[in-house]
Amino acid sequence: NIFTQQPSYFSDLDETLPTVLQVYNNILHKCGLQCEGASTEPQKLEERVNVTPGNMPLQELKDIVLYLCDTCTTIWAFLDVFPSACQTFQKHEFCYRLASFYELVIPELESAIKKRHYEDNSVFADLWRRISHSRKKMIEAFHILINQVCLQPILE
Repeated sequence: NIFTQQPSYFSDLDETLPTVLQVYNNILHKCGLQCEGASTEPQKLEERVNVTPGNMPLQELKDIVLYLCDTCTTIWAFLDVFPSACQTFQKHEFCYRLASFYELVIPELESAIKKRHYEDNSVFADLWRRISHSRKKMIEAFHILINQVCLQPILE
């Protein structure tokens, strides 16, 4: 693979992972789930509106679910085809961050999707399918990480 041919790509991956983690922080922020003091930037006063997945506009909820689905699928696919990257992911405490993100976001989004009234039931079906797919890919990515970082070293 390309990482074998160009080992310096590991350092590129290492430098890129904080940006990947920022994607999760952006989703937390958009869902109103960002912890106080979690951001290093000052919060603008007009940003203090209490938006949650349950009260945000439908288009914004759709955008978040699509963004989450794309992100989770991409991370899973990358780790699935290149499990050697797991060590680099773990250097950035990815398992911990992914588990925390999952616990905060998935129940909120699932609840918001279930409770919302839809004019078109196909919108509900699509959102539910995508959030379920996102959940599955997060769990599968977590399993790959645990297998590569924790279990494989014991077995070898």
